[in-house]
Amino acid sequence: MWLFIVLTLNALLGCQVLLSEAKLQEGECEVCIKFLSNFASKLSSDEMSDVKAIEEKFKATCKKAKNKENRFCYYVGGTEDAATSILNSVLKPLSYHKPAEKICEDLKRKDSQICALQYDKQIDLNNVDLKKLRVKQLKKILSDWEEECVGCLEKSDFIKRIEQLKSEHTEL
Repeated sequence: MWLFIVLTLNALLGCQVLLSEAKLQEGECEVCIKFLSNFASKLSSDEMSDVKAIEEKFKATCKKAKNKENRFCYYVGGTEDAATSILNSVLKPLSYHKPAEKICEDLKRKDSQICALQYDKQIDLNNVDLKKLRVKQLKKILSDWEEECVGCLEKSDFIKRIEQLKSEHTEL
């Protein structure tokens, strides 16, 4: 009898541990949640009920996606070069208005890489000293702006280029 009680308690504790791992932690799956929330908000009510229409619009959105969003699209199969596709795990729940958090929670169980994606921290160019940044960070600023620094060899060259383009790419 004691053995039965101990085994039952172990089974219940095991289930509790599995359920707690499935829940999303704060800040986890931020790319997935933000991308799906933005995508769902752009769908009309007619499109929300049609899985084929959602799929077409999803693939079109993925073609325009860059950086982390593009990587998310690749993982779920929204890009043309994706090796596998779990699009139905995304599109069907979207069609019956399942929240993005819950969809991402389900996707985490299927592929943990999806929730490993996180946005890079943005550098506040108004309050940062560019001279204290690394060259890699300066190059990233330029690539985020889709700009190039032709002929830049030293850190000071990158800083000059960023200072030239700062007014065009930063909001006041």
